[in-house]
Amino acid sequence: MLCIGVHHGDAYRYNNRRMKAITIRNLPADVARVIRQKAKIEGTSLNRTVINLLRERVSAPKKPCKRTRYRDLSALAGSWTRAEAAEFNKHLSAQRKIDSELWK
Repeated sequence: MLCIGVHHGDAYRYNNRRMKAITIRNLPADVARVIRQKAKIEGTSLNRTVINLLRERVSAPKKPCKRTRYRDLSALAGSWTRAEAAEFNKHLSAQRKIDSELWK
């Protein structure tokens, strides 16, 4: 069982500010496991990991980054598999035939 020892009556100091404390009880085992794994991967304490997860969840959404709008199709170049490209070319084959009667 993962227990974060933080209590409403107590206060801790962080960056010279009083921080409230919370106790989390009956944390499901799968949630505790994910938190431990995340803490290990990030190299942080369980407490810091839980704070970061809570902060991510309750923080105001960030402004979307400004994207450059391109006017060409370069973003699509090379994005198809060979099978997708072959299927596309198969469907265009009828349009690529030249009708010699129209060019007289």
